[in-house]
Amino acid sequence: MYNSISMSEFEQKWKENNLPLVDVREIDEWENGHLDGAIHVPLSNLSAEKNKLDKSQEYYVMCHSGARSSMACQQLAQEGYNVINVMGGISAWNGEIV
Repeated sequence: MYNSISMSEFEQKWKENNLPLVDVREIDEWENGHLDGAIHVPLSNLSAEKNKLDKSQEYYVMCHSGARSSMACQQLAQEGYNVINVMGGISAWNGEIV
């Protein structure tokens, strides 16, 4: 089980804190722009790269629109990770990207 957060709620929290964010978009999407400080773990490599994540930490998970991040959250939550899906994904993000 995992929770979800709206983009407006996430944006407010992101501005106030240094949140651990996992971006599950593919490499070409990542290279076209991402949030500074995000951890890149493409959904297609999630099984192999999830070891980048610490099960004792809470992570926000983002993709382009929210569908892939939801799939990633479902998989990670089943394996004991504490994850929150960011609804709307980077397409709903109004802030700066690098």
